[in-house]
Amino acid sequence: MKQNFHHFKATSLQGKEIAMENYKGKVVLVVNTASKCGLTPQYEGLEKLYKTYKDQGLVILGFPCNQFANQEPGGAKEISEGCLINYGVSFQMFEKVDVNGPTAHPIYKYLKSQLPGFPGNAIKWNFGKFLIDKNGNPVKRFSPFTVPDKLTSDIEKLLKAWQIVKKKEAQPTVRLFLVALCMKYEQLKLDNQLCFPFYAVSRLIIRD
Repeated sequence: MKQNFHHFKATSLQGKEIAMENYKGKVVLVVNTASKCGLTPQYEGLEKLYKTYKDQGLVILGFPCNQFANQEPGGAKEISEGCLINYGVSFQMFEKVDVNGPTAHPIYKYLKSQLPGFPGNAIKWNFGKFLIDKNGNPVKRFSPFTVPDKLTSDIEKLLKAWQIVKKKEAQPTVRLFLVALCMKYEQLKLDNQLCFPFYAVSRLIIRD
């Protein structure tokens, strides 16, 4: 079976192991973060994205990292308090990880292998971003300097595709329901002016 994002696990800032399979059917944005970086204000834009699209199926996952100029020196408590107090972050944050080198978290090893960067596969700085579709397939990689507002078009495309699939998945159930109603109408040979229009429309919908 081909490996995808949903095969991995990570530990939250609160020390709880979370399986990425929990996000099946969701569009996921993975971001390596830092609290003392010139790009740290991107937290605000990420939170805005999350609040705008979370009800449509967007999930944002933040992975603090101290590999870039030691700009994430604190522990879990400091990171959590900084995110909440300064930027009101409500999306899921994970414990501090490495994103480059032999100690890189498996999620980042996987994402970099699927979406190589230039030059080289390494994460270049804080707030690099990976967009993943509802099936766990990495779709696009963004530079640390790509601000969250610039991601809206790509996010909306994936969310729209997800909604179309969900609609198609629901169609067989609706079709079966209408078929059952039509069969019941024909079986009882109902002669009712209120029922007939609904029967006629249902027949049009379910016809091949």
